[in-house]
Amino acid sequence: MDSGRGGDQTDGTAAERPRVVLVTGACRFLGGYLTARLAQNKDIEKVIAVDAVAPSKDMLRRMGRAEFVRADIRNPFIGKVIRNGDVDTVVHAAAASYVPRSGGRAALKELNVMGAMQLFACCQKAPLVRRVVLKSTSEIYGSSAFDPVAFTEDSSARRPSREGFARDSTDIESYARGLGRRRPDIAVTILRLANMIGPAMDTGLSRYLAGPVVPTVAGRDARLQLLHEQDALGALEHATVHPKPGTFNIGADGIIMMSQAVRRSGRLALPLPSIGVRLMDSVVRATGGGEITEDQLDYMTFGRVMDTTRMRAELGFEPNWTTLEAFDDYVRGRGLTAIFDPQWVRSAERHAVALARHWGN
Repeated sequence: MDSGRGGDQTDGTAAERPRVVLVTGACRFLGGYLTARLAQNKDIEKVIAVDAVAPSKDMLRRMGRAEFVRADIRNPFIGKVIRNGDVDTVVHAAAASYVPRSGGRAALKELNVMGAMQLFACCQKAPLVRRVVLKSTSEIYGSSAFDPVAFTEDSSARRPSREGFARDSTDIESYARGLGRRRPDIAVTILRLANMIGPAMDTGLSRYLAGPVVPTVAGRDARLQLLHEQDALGALEHATVHPKPGTFNIGADGIIMMSQAVRRSGRLALPLPSIGVRLMDSVVRATGGGEITEDQLDYMTFGRVMDTTRMRAELGFEPNWTTLEAFDDYVRGRGLTAIFDPQWVRSAERHAVALARHWGN
């Protein structure tokens, strides 16, 4: 996999501080709160927040002095916003992992991939743009039984995704690197965020672990490397204010096993054959009401861990929370308490494992 380290780009370009920053996906958690953080930075002259939907009153208040522009990045109008605003830094945080209520998977792909293509094409034509920061995901590495101990930025997925958010993210990264090749004066920074968790951010993982009964794949115990929601924001802010071209894995220190996560959240694990996990109502709810994908099932089966050496050594970013601390903050923030007596849970888990083994014979 192309690491996209931006070898054609100079440190001089990366050393310049942003003057006018445009943030896409401003009405979502990361985009909105990133806009709020950047608006508080007095060294940045102007922050432009862009989204296809209007922000809530609370989010608009949080954005402070940022200027909100309602625009769909799939529309060429976004180019006029970039040019007229004298934008020099673009943060693309709009890619979504959940399927819209109308349109299904095809609509999601159009939102993600076509939106990125249009945005980067406009950046290429805008002479003042010098920096692009892309919020990407660790999901591009996939999950399988043949994964390395930790993926580096140069690693490839052992089982490349053919569809879904991981496929979209791979395509979006490719377009971002293409922009860097066509405009070597633009520093392109790609952040591959580990699965995020925290008290405020709503994700498939947080919903999956919040149900009273958590279906797991019998015989497997996934290794999870997480990223606290505030560290995700911190990494995006750092990459915007201290731009460094290249691709960087962003994740917390340490791992937590799926079995540990279930116990620490006071839930009951229900080991099932993989087909049984697909049929569980809680999994359906965790994936936004749609059928669980192969990628999601693989992640719950095997997990995923990344090497973050480059994050520290080159990007200069250090997360504040470890994986375990991030998970415990999620448990506290959501007010999750033990639903079942711990001794009863251990006994029930033993019986469930025995039953799963019986089914597998």
